[in-house]
Amino acid sequence: MANLVMFCILAVVILGSAVLCVMTKRIMRAATFLLFVLLGVAGLYFLLDYTFLGAAQISIYAGGITMMYIFAIQLVSKRTLQGLVEHLKGSRVLFGGIVTVVGLLTVALVLLKNQFIYRACSVADAEVPMETIGTALLGSEKYQYVLPFEFISVFLLACIIGGIVVARKEKEK
Repeated sequence: MANLVMFCILAVVILGSAVLCVMTKRIMRAATFLLFVLLGVAGLYFLLDYTFLGAAQISIYAGGITMMYIFAIQLVSKRTLQGLVEHLKGSRVLFGGIVTVVGLLTVALVLLKNQFIYRACSVADAEVPMETIGTALLGSEKYQYVLPFEFISVFLLACIIGGIVVARKEKEK
């Protein structure tokens, strides 16, 4: 029962922070909300007793990637950091709420149609060993994720280099 309550709290934090991350106009607030989303996902890993993945989530994503985003933001756009006032428009909030409800209903429909909840409850006692998770994350065979992980790291490096190039072009003018 305590796990369910903790899951609900983490789900509310993750979903609320994700919606606020997308809805805000200030980029530093978006990065802060992204940090809360990543910390909530780490909390889910700890809730599942995957302490290594939780620690990796906090150190790599919540710590490293978020700091990299913040440094890239500060290099690229200094005007967005200068106390702009944010106004919430009723139409944007309404549209965001409608999209959120439609997304929630879609996920609920898929879960109910494919009986994921029943299958998850019937297999809840079977644990996946950490060796299997590590092999899936760092393996290079079919259905393993080392290649997408490397592509993402190269993509993030290219984004930072592009941000530095854009920042230098503004200084030359």
